[in-house]
Amino acid sequence: MATPLVTPLFSPLALSSSRNRHSCPKTLFQSKDGKTCDSSATQKLNQTRLRKTDGQRRRFLQMGSREMSLGRKLSTQAMDGAGTENTSTTISRKVFAATHLLVSLGIILAADQFLKQAFVAASIKFPSALFGMFCIFSLLMILDSVVPAAATGMMNFFEPAFLFIQRWLPLFYVPSLVVLPLSVRDIPAASGVKICYIVAGGWLASLCVAGFTAIAVRKMVKTEMTEAEPMSKPSPFSTLELWSWSGIFVVSFVGALFYPTSLGTSARTCLPFLLSSTVLGYIVGSGLPSSIKKVFHPIICCALSSVLAALAFGYASGSGLDPVLGNYLTKVASDPGAGDILMGFLGSVILSFAFSMFKQRKLVKRHAAEIFTSVIVSTLFSLYSTALVGRLVGLEPSLTVSILPRCITVALALSIVSLFEGTNSSLTAAVVVVTGLIGANFVQVVLDKLRLRDPIARGIATASSAHGLGTAALSAKEPEALPFCAIAYALTGIFGSLLCSVPAVRQSLLAVVG
Repeated sequence: MATPLVTPLFSPLALSSSRNRHSCPKTLFQSKDGKTCDSSATQKLNQTRLRKTDGQRRRFLQMGSREMSLGRKLSTQAMDGAGTENTSTTISRKVFAATHLLVSLGIILAADQFLKQAFVAASIKFPSALFGMFCIFSLLMILDSVVPAAATGMMNFFEPAFLFIQRWLPLFYVPSLVVLPLSVRDIPAASGVKICYIVAGGWLASLCVAGFTAIAVRKMVKTEMTEAEPMSKPSPFSTLELWSWSGIFVVSFVGALFYPTSLGTSARTCLPFLLSSTVLGYIVGSGLPSSIKKVFHPIICCALSSVLAALAFGYASGSGLDPVLGNYLTKVASDPGAGDILMGFLGSVILSFAFSMFKQRKLVKRHAAEIFTSVIVSTLFSLYSTALVGRLVGLEPSLTVSILPRCITVALALSIVSLFEGTNSSLTAAVVVVTGLIGANFVQVVLDKLRLRDPIARGIATASSAHGLGTAALSAKEPEALPFCAIAYALTGIFGSLLCSVPAVRQSLLAVVG
């Protein structure tokens, strides 16, 4: 083993090393054979080896970093490609959904217009939309028995249109409320009070008759309640829709103010801002808290926003309120207003009944006794009690006839009064909407007071007395009653229209009215 030979501190070797501070100190080692070796050479050799090792490590790390950076680039490119693909897929899906909605809704609207023109040309006094509804329902039933897949495909194809109608359904009732100041102007105040009494009292009476009839029949047949087919719900309104309609309102309002006939006529020029004000009122009203909706229904908010927009335009333009309201609902096919556009969907509402009835066909079959008996009794009571009470309180016969279909949805109520002469269709629509508003606000409380706990009875009683608005209000809190509401809502209007289409029934109603 080599032992180190220590050099004295002041030796020449030590002095030379102190002169050159950058040089490594030398240590002499003596081996067993007596030879000495210099440690500086050994250190240089070790340092050379370390430098080679460090170089190899650096090259290895550089190669690893290059591979990692390349991997990151590839993964980033893959993520970018996936994001682009997802974006394009989302856009294509939205375009397809919009096209699907336009096509399905366009077919329903075109069928409604075709049937209207055909019935007018043939001088047939029967609701054309009701006939179309029966045809669609019959077709679905035939396909379901022969080729069930075809019936399912037809339902799926028209589902976007059905959801669109369901989403905007209350909006189609609004025009009659907007032009109500023009409709009731010639009606005496005393007659107006009598009409309010008939509407409020008649709603409560119809509710009781339908509800207790359903309970009585259920006790007799003792049919157990089963789960209904799930009902699709429309999507809520988005912030984008709110701001889009707000922009349309501002631009069209200013444009109509400075260029009153830019679209040909004043009605067409006012149409965009009046329509957007109606839609905005409905969107805002639908977003209100439930506690506020009880006293300030979205339809009231909708009608109020339309009237305020018309009032603001009438004041700014100097024309006044009446001409603007006249432009809102012109009832002229060649020069439509915003109200005419909205009421143009009423026929499609009736056609959509076929799809809702077909979807709940098993439920209708199982509870046919309760549903049909209650609807028939309630509809007969509503028509003849209105005619009788109107005569007893001394209401003018023309006004009494105008409010006969107070418990029937607007689309069919207007068809019913068109079968009579000398009626006020605007009053009819307004009375129907007011009846629905009363039911929407008070139906749940009244049903609880009457101790009607059965979902079937509650649904039938609500729809038979307050049609669509009552149905929407009750089903929002009691989903189990929605199928029965939907069925009774459709059947009440259908049966009422069928009754009034019979000349003998019309003559009997006129005889009761006096």
